[in-house]
Amino acid sequence: MNIPKGKKLYFSSDNHLGAPTQEESKPREAKFVKWLDEIKEDAAAIFLLGDLFDFWFEYKHVVPKGFVRTLGKLAEIRDSGIPIYFFVGNHDLWMKDYFEKELNIPVFHEPKEFQFNSKTFLIGHGDGLGPGDKGYKRMKKVFTNPLFKFLYKWLHPDIGVPIAQHLSVKNKLISGVEDEKFLGEEGEWLIQYCRKKLETQHFDYFLFGHRHLPLEIELSKTSTYINTGDWIDYYTFAVFDGEELKLEKLS
Repeated sequence: MNIPKGKKLYFSSDNHLGAPTQEESKPREAKFVKWLDEIKEDAAAIFLLGDLFDFWFEYKHVVPKGFVRTLGKLAEIRDSGIPIYFFVGNHDLWMKDYFEKELNIPVFHEPKEFQFNSKTFLIGHGDGLGPGDKGYKRMKKVFTNPLFKFLYKWLHPDIGVPIAQHLSVKNKLISGVEDEKFLGEEGEWLIQYCRKKLETQHFDYFLFGHRHLPLEIELSKTSTYINTGDWIDYYTFAVFDGEELKLEKLS
């Protein structure tokens, strides 16, 4: 993708809409929708790096109630011709093809390589990458198992959705404080993952969410890891102007 002069790429993640309740997340949703409305003026493309929702499950004929303003704004932007790309996170990993069919937004379940102008990117949500976090990796295998999803969908939405929402809000990634602390370059699994990838392939930028921390780490003189932060405490996002990727904060 070549970025036209005057246009930019925007990257955000970890909105966790619906947490801790629909009503309490509405002010955050309003800020996000307003931001989308502003950036559409110069956006060449928009990348959503996961956990847009605190819980999402697609039954055959049903999706979770709410988020109409966000979905409507995404539909408007996509219908205007601006590409939008969605990477599932650990809170919305049960997303299937609703975004693709209803909004014409491609959905990715794994990190993906991109080249923008002359810069190479590796983009994803970031969960389960790198060493450690073995408990989550085991849990993810269960949750993404076709048999588990088949059995879960037989729960009526009035039962299945509240149960999942309750467990999701209790998840330490949204309710805890320990995971919001920077663990140092040697303690951050995503940084270790990026350094390992650089041993076999060069990327100018590694771009992830998941950690809820706005981070910009120089991996080498020619490679940088950026974490987009979140829309709960930091309201940060990343912007690429065709030459440089940098973090910005909602004013």
